[in-house]
Amino acid sequence: MSSTVKPEVSELSIPVPWGEIRGRAWGPEHGRPVLCLHGWADNCGTFNTLIPLLPKECRYVAVDLAGHGLSSHRPAGVLYTFPANVADVHRIVDGLQWTTFTIIGHSMGGNIAALFSALYPEMVDAFILLDAYGFLPTDQKEIPKVMRQGMDEMLQYEKKTEEKKRVYTYEKAAERLQAANPTLSERSVHTLLERGLVQGEGGFVFSRDLRINFKNIVRISLEQSLEIQSRIQASVLVVLGDKGFGATTGPELYPRRFASKLLQGYHDRNHTVVTVAGDHHVHLNDPEVVAPLVSDFLRTKVFSQHLPA
Repeated sequence: MSSTVKPEVSELSIPVPWGEIRGRAWGPEHGRPVLCLHGWADNCGTFNTLIPLLPKECRYVAVDLAGHGLSSHRPAGVLYTFPANVADVHRIVDGLQWTTFTIIGHSMGGNIAALFSALYPEMVDAFILLDAYGFLPTDQKEIPKVMRQGMDEMLQYEKKTEEKKRVYTYEKAAERLQAANPTLSERSVHTLLERGLVQGEGGFVFSRDLRINFKNIVRISLEQSLEIQSRIQASVLVVLGDKGFGATTGPELYPRRFASKLLQGYHDRNHTVVTVAGDHHVHLNDPEVVAPLVSDFLRTKVFSQHLPA
């Protein structure tokens, strides 16, 4: 018997106050619920290659977060922040009528997963971080500067009389995405462009909201991150790419002193941290590397908690 989900997928739409959250669903409608959250500037296509390799017993729903993919952009004047995304997750699972579920989050999606799990611990039985630490601490002295930068970017943007999006040929759009994400394989670029582009007059435009590029103004320190981390009750699996956020050399989004403290917090609570050969998008480029770890975690930490009496 095959241990993977059927390849058939269905589109779904969940209403939110400003429009809709779009996404895709795999697996039996009444399977064990798993919500999949993509990274910054990506879309739910980031899970297209991984989900078919995971246990067939689950109902996987991967969404385009607000301002990404085919989902509605936030209203004018509204900033994109992690707390706003956490509220969206609650709206999504309410729409799906899920009360307890598992989260798989890549990069930014992992940070949303961790914050949601800390704020709503009774709703999350387990979550999986794919090349993410769950939190993005900012040095306390830098927080005011970063907050102002994000606000100024938004205010300047609002002064423009007309939003102009660049029009590309499909080939030029693929080149642009590849240049911005050099670790993506050619196949992965085309996978993300399926929901990342919309056809317009004269060519294609990127579907994501330009405002997602502005600095996130809601910042927390390392100390605050560790306090929130301590509120998590779910089982956690952290999968880092040795050429992604698990890299020990080169430029890092996460300063090593922050990363080591966050990882120690997971270790201290007996969570699982694994480093695999791969880059930031290893789950999309090489899903065969990640799938066995995720599958084993789901079977041992999720399925075992829901055995029939």
